Order: sequence, then structure tokens, then C-alpha cells
Amino acid sequence: MKDSYNDIRKSWWDRNWKWLVPTGCVSLLILLCLFIAGVFFGVTSMMKESDVYKEVMTEVQHNNVIIEKLGSPIEEEGMASGNISLSNDTGNCDLQIPIKGSKGEGTIFVVAEKRGTWKYSVKQVYIVATKENINLLKK
Repeated sequence: MKDSYNDIRKSWWDRNWKWLVPTGCVSLLILLCLFIAGVFFGVTSMMKESDVYKEVMTEVQHNNVIIEKLGSPIEEEGMASGNISLSNDTGNCDLQIPIKGSKGEGTIFVVAEKRGTWKYSVKQVYIVATKENINLLKK
């Protein structure tokens, strides 16, 4: 009888801390992971939606030299990295976009500055198999 009397006198915290603390910690960890994933995918989708990204991917997908080296179709492989910063009609871009085709892999490198329109200082594709750089600025 004494044991049940002691259980009645215990506070809510004393009776429930064993499951509440681990559950709270796991919940906080899950929320933190979801927040980080949301920020990561938000930034990645911003890059993919940028006019620089779309323009360069379209150019690469229709470039006969690159199609010959990598095969078709050419698509993104993995995550783009780098940064794009825009403010009104000005900005900077430094991107690395991993790509693949049916024959091989490569990386697109883009460095550009925007003052109304984008001016590219670097726009090239590195072909992994041949260790070759194809400059897209030379026509």
C-alpha cells in the first residue's frame, strides 16, 4: 500500500521525465534537420530558377561539341554549387554545375556579372574523361 501512496504523491515531472526528455530532444533534432534541409533546398531551387542557370544549361544541351563528347541527353547530375547574388538589376554569379550525358560526365563553370544584362568572364565545360575544357565564350 505504501508504494501506491508514494506514486500518488509524486509530481507529474517525476512520473514522466523518463519519456519526456528523450522525446523532446529527438523532436528538437528533427525540427533542426527539417529547417536545414528547407534552407538547403530553397537555395538550390533559387539557383536552378535563375536566368544564368537556365541559359547556360540550354546552351550546353544544344552545343554539338559537348553533345559529341558527353552524349545525349545532357542533364544535371547532383547539386549545383556556388553563389548568385542579385540586387535590382545588378549582381554576381559563380556557379559549378555537374552534368552528365550518355557517354560521360563534366562540369559547367560560370562566372558572370550583371549590370542590366549578364556579362560572362568564364563560361566553360570541363570534360572529366579527356580532362578537356571547352570554352563557350569563343564562337
